[in-house]
Amino acid sequence: MTQNQKHGNIIAIIVMIFLFGMIAFVTNLASPMGDILKHQFGIANWMGTLGVFAIFIAYAVMGYPAGSLLQKYGYKKTALLAIAVGFIGVGIQTISGVFGSFGIYLLGAFIAGLSVCLLNTVINPMLVKLGGGGNKSNRLIQIGGTFSSISGTSVILLTGLLIPSIAQAQISDVFPLMFAALTIFAIAFVVISLTAIPENEKQPGLQETGIPTSKGMTPKGPLSYRHFVLGAIGVFVYVGIEVGIPNVLNKWLQNPQLNVLGAVNAEAIAASIAATYWFLMLIGRFIGVAVGGKVSAKAMLVFTSCLGLILTLSAIFAPSSMMVSMPVFKNDAYALFGLANVPISAALLVCLGLCTSVMWGGIFTLAVDGLGKHTEKASGFFMVMVCGGGILPLLQNGIVDIAGGVGHLISYWVVVAGLLYLLYYALVGSKNVNLDRV
Repeated sequence: MTQNQKHGNIIAIIVMIFLFGMIAFVTNLASPMGDILKHQFGIANWMGTLGVFAIFIAYAVMGYPAGSLLQKYGYKKTALLAIAVGFIGVGIQTISGVFGSFGIYLLGAFIAGLSVCLLNTVINPMLVKLGGGGNKSNRLIQIGGTFSSISGTSVILLTGLLIPSIAQAQISDVFPLMFAALTIFAIAFVVISLTAIPENEKQPGLQETGIPTSKGMTPKGPLSYRHFVLGAIGVFVYVGIEVGIPNVLNKWLQNPQLNVLGAVNAEAIAASIAATYWFLMLIGRFIGVAVGGKVSAKAMLVFTSCLGLILTLSAIFAPSSMMVSMPVFKNDAYALFGLANVPISAALLVCLGLCTSVMWGGIFTLAVDGLGKHTEKASGFFMVMVCGGGILPLLQNGIVDIAGGVGHLISYWVVVAGLLYLLYYALVGSKNVNLDRV
């Protein structure tokens, strides 16, 4: 590899990692926005989750076409298209705040979801390619996830600080974050336009090469690999877990009827606790970067799934009266930052961020192992399954509503079931039994 190629690869890696942060910014904004929507429009918990649902269901719509776009137009053009779509989506969400329209907001969230789906489709295979596969690629994805955590943590925290009272919250309260997102998209478009992104050489299909497809010959694709199919299901489950944990946690802690925190400024404290989950994902990804070159993706997924099961079950069964102190942003007249008493169940759920932090990289690395030229198509299908981030939290919030608005901890049995599946995938399902298929 020449010096110019190495320099180009470094720039490409930096750009891809920067885009990771954009994905988190747009995606994580949807969860606290759901709390605003719930109170502004007087809707149920599950309806307040429709913004999250709209973003993630966009993955189901765009995921597989995104893989085709990536193969046809390459990394750079697909990334630029994604950024342009994202600017439109966030712009529509901003307009919804001007008109106070729930429907317009959902439309904007869906369009923004199309954008982050396209970005995810570009970033993951690009980092796998630049890393050369294996543990190095996993490490690059963990670095990108670290930047994602910084961005995601900031959005949750800032939203809590911008909302004076959840009962009177309006979309317009978070206009500063909307404008910041629009600015980020505009800058990213210019930067990527001026950056040379290494592209894959186009590979002709069987028909283009003149190889006959009759007599029993069928072109192979990613869905012919068992470990990939099970890994795609794992992504559906994982993203649902990652999003559902802080989503339900925040709603539980700031619920004015339950008054779990017993504080006047519960909105800021609850948002701070939820942001701590994303902050611990950041810490976990730092650890993942440090050990990613030495510890296999399989071992990391086994360990984090087991630890996640222990923490979740402990949170479900912990005494409701047991409280612990946590550092939070209070956002009151006496102190911006300090300690607050929170249920131990909340503290245990927050610690799950350490587990979910490295799961994506592990699942993706295991699932695309041995796929070769099918990796781009596989990435597109992966994006379809990210819709789990909208479906499983919706299920959790539905359980809360069925339980009369107080079954927040009961809903975490959904997380337990998901973690059990991820443990199965790490131990059994990730084995490539289709080594003859290329």
